Amino acid sequence: MSDVRVTPWQDGVFPSPPPELLAGMRGRRPNGELIGIDRVLLRSFPLATGWNGLLGRVRADFGLKLEYRELIMLRVAVLNEAGFEWGVHHPAYLQAGGTEEKCEALQEPSGDSGVFTEEERALITLTDQSTKHVEVDAEVIEELKRLFGETETVEAVATVAAYNMVSRFLVALAV
Repeated sequence: MSDVRVTPWQDGVFPSPPPELLAGMRGRRPNGELIGIDRVLLRSFPLATGWNGLLGRVRADFGLKLEYRELIMLRVAVLNEAGFEWGVHHPAYLQAGGTEEKCEALQEPSGDSGVFTEEERALITLTDQSTKHVEVDAEVIEELKRLFGETETVEAVATVAAYNMVSRFLVALAV
């Protein structure tokens, strides 16, 4: 974290966050340790509070399979050149059922080498269009609705949007 463009929060150096905020942030991490993005977010307690709530729900409460959400997160990381995001979500994707072969394919410009299922290809198309152009073709949304239903389509779109926010934050502040 030596190249981060703002000074990350440090216990004893900066004001302490509300205990429930710190506990919530630690609770989202597998080992309970704050990571680089957490320490940058803690420079603004209101931001950290909202961020933790939103991303906590995307990560833990959606009906869309975690493997699919992690696939989206990795593709966003690739498209936005957010290495920190890739580093955090690569092991999570593998743990959720993804494969190294698919990770390699996600890093290709097309995002496909024939290794993905129909559902995964639809999610990659959504991610690519939304990340690169913001606007998503109506046909892509219709295909997602056919494959996943409307609730999980909304959740897929929200995952793309949320992790574009994450990657843009990370890249801008060099986390």
